Amino acid sequence: MKALRYLDKYLKKYKWQLFVGVIITVISRIFSLFAPRLIGNSLTTVEKFLNENQVSLEEVKQILLINILIIVGASIMSALFTFLMRQMIINVSRYIEYDLKNEIFEHYQILDQSFYKNNRTGDLMNRISEDVSKVRLYVGPALMYGINTITLFFIVITFMINIAPQLTLYVLFPLPFLSYLIYRLSKIINYRSTKVQEMLSKLSSYTQEIFSGISVIKSFDLKNKINVSLLSLSNLAQEKNMSLAKVQAWFFPLMMLMIGISNLLVILIGGNLFIKEEIEIGVIAEFIVYINMLTWPVMAVGWITSIVQQAEASQKRINEFLNIKPKITDGIGVKKKMVGKIVFKDVAITYPETNINALDSISFVLNSGKTLGIVGAVGSGKSTLLDLIPRLYDPKKGSVFIDGNLIKDFKISELRKFIGYVPQSGFLFSGTIKENIIFGSKGKTKNDMVEVSKKACVHDNIMMFKKNYNTLIGERGVTLSGGQIQRLTIARALIKNPKILLLDDCLSAVDIETEEKILRNLKEIRKNKTTIIVSHRISSVKQSDQIIVLENGKIIQSGTHNDLILEKGYYRKLNDKQINEKHN
Repeated sequence: MKALRYLDKYLKKYKWQLFVGVIITVISRIFSLFAPRLIGNSLTTVEKFLNENQVSLEEVKQILLINILIIVGASIMSALFTFLMRQMIINVSRYIEYDLKNEIFEHYQILDQSFYKNNRTGDLMNRISEDVSKVRLYVGPALMYGINTITLFFIVITFMINIAPQLTLYVLFPLPFLSYLIYRLSKIINYRSTKVQEMLSKLSSYTQEIFSGISVIKSFDLKNKINVSLLSLSNLAQEKNMSLAKVQAWFFPLMMLMIGISNLLVILIGGNLFIKEEIEIGVIAEFIVYINMLTWPVMAVGWITSIVQQAEASQKRINEFLNIKPKITDGIGVKKKMVGKIVFKDVAITYPETNINALDSISFVLNSGKTLGIVGAVGSGKSTLLDLIPRLYDPKKGSVFIDGNLIKDFKISELRKFIGYVPQSGFLFSGTIKENIIFGSKGKTKNDMVEVSKKACVHDNIMMFKKNYNTLIGERGVTLSGGQIQRLTIARALIKNPKILLLDDCLSAVDIETEEKILRNLKEIRKNKTTIIVSHRISSVKQSDQIIVLENGKIIQSGTHNDLILEKGYYRKLNDKQINEKHN
């Protein structure tokens, strides 16, 4: 249970609720134990009346009536306290589930980009849903029934020893064998539970990818191939689950066998003791009730053990991610108001996943309020350069400065608050257009939203929709065109009124005429902003104050548009090619 020790902090957090739950559990068990003693007493009284006439019929009736009333009253009180026990302990398990899910989600958000490149979405979802649900069963039902079982065992066995020590010894004889069997089965369950959860993660990841790429699957008519692959995974998952179920299936039969043996021992040993007149007939009846009262707790031991082992396996998987430390961490904080001057000094970065040198010895100065254009072939490092500014990655070598401060000195939230970033692949959330535009900004009015939408040349498109800005756009903006998605992401960045604006080839899906309108609008906006525009189109960057050309992660050309078209090289060739394409 080493992995489950992680939950100790939550158990301490709710210790008083759990303490009250334990007290209620003990009280509930005490009330439930009135019945066996009174049943034994009733049978002994009847026996004395029938065999020896030691009591009168009226006394027998009176004793039986009193015993019945006490049994009914005690049963009602036991039921009431059992209800309170469930309310207290099961509620705590839901609180812990809530806290643990929030902790995992918050931790996911601070982990860096490389974590998400190395782990599949389905696996992340499975750990925060299925694995946490398994853990909740441990801190809820397993804990509750565990306390219940221990309390009942302790009280019942104490009662049994006080009544008939010799008979108790024989009755409890099977328990050590049962304990050993549970120990052996538990180890197997732990191992197989881990395999089941791992398989479930693979299945979740696969289906998540299928649903995300359903349009590609349909266009290539891959339905049958996907079905075969999914069937193969499903069969593997079934095998893992059946393997676990076969082991778990041993628990209850073993419990019932041990309980049956104990009942036989009560009748056999107790009957001999009764014949020798060492115990009364009521003691045998009382012991049979006690043994059958222990039936559920003994069965619960197997069930609890199974839950604990599955929770252990799940918490171990959860801890694997919670123990990952983010590589991008907060700096000491910068108190000066951000102006927006950006300096790269001998910056280099290598992607650990591929060992590719994305950037190599990049140096430039971009003054506040100026615009930098970046062009280059696919894979030249353009997007990587932008990712360094909001610290989605940190350089392996060299330094990035903003306003003379090392970028690592900024608190991450403080840094990103002043940056508007439009990524190359525009991402929209499954909500309304309004929700997507104001996403990440506070205190913005409807007029602000309309204004930035007009600047991004998407307002007219929005007004053509039946519900305008309240139009639902579906997951990833599936109901919109590529150009509309790009323009909405531009509006989302502009509404923040950022000090630094990063545009990563975000006009590739719009036509030339719309691009020119957006660029004219951005020219006004850029006056008080430091802007970096990445593009494959010369038309997007030619108005920039400075342009750099990247090739294999290195700067091979730099200057203004007018300088670079006079200089032989990549920029001039690209410019001539695009002019010819426009004319043709």
